[in-house]
Amino acid sequence: MIEKARREYKEIANEIINHEEYIKLKQITHHSISRYDHCLRVSYYSFMVTKFLRLDYIAATRAGLLHDFFLETYNPSNKASLLIEHPNYAVENSKKYFEINKKEEDIIRTHMFPITPTLPKYIESWIVCITDDIAAFVEKYSAYKYKTCYLANFYFIFLFVFMK
Repeated sequence: MIEKARREYKEIANEIINHEEYIKLKQITHHSISRYDHCLRVSYYSFMVTKFLRLDYIAATRAGLLHDFFLETYNPSNKASLLIEHPNYAVENSKKYFEINKKEEDIIRTHMFPITPTLPKYIESWIVCITDDIAAFVEKYSAYKYKTCYLANFYFIFLFVFMK
C-alpha cells in the first residue's frame, strides 16, 4: 500500500520536479538542506496526510512542491521582507511555469500564515502550512534529532487520529 502511494505521489509530482526551472532549487540552501528537498518533504507529507483524510491530495501535493518556488536567496538585508514576500514570488513563478488552480494558489500564498496576514481558505492550505512549519523546524534543528522527530510524529499521529 505504501509503495502504491509512493508511485501515485511520483505521478503527481513528476511534471514539477523534473522542470528545468524547478531543478534550480537544488542549488539554494533552506536551513540544512536544499530548497528542492525541503519542498519535496513538505509535499510528500502533505500528500500523505490529505490522502489519508480523503481531501484534495493532488492540490496539496502540487502546492507543497511549489510553496517555496522562488530563486531569490535570503541575506541579512532582505531576510525579513523575503520571508513575507516569498509566497507571492512562488505564486508568480508557479503561474509562469505551471497551470495552477485557485486552491493551489491559496495553499502557496498562505503557507506562511500568520507571518503573512492572509488567512488560508482551505483545509489543505492549513495542512501544508503546518507541515511546512514542522519540516522547517526539523531541518533547522536537526541536531536535536530525537526531539524533532518526536514532535513531527506527534503532529502526524494527531492529524491521523483526531482529524478523521
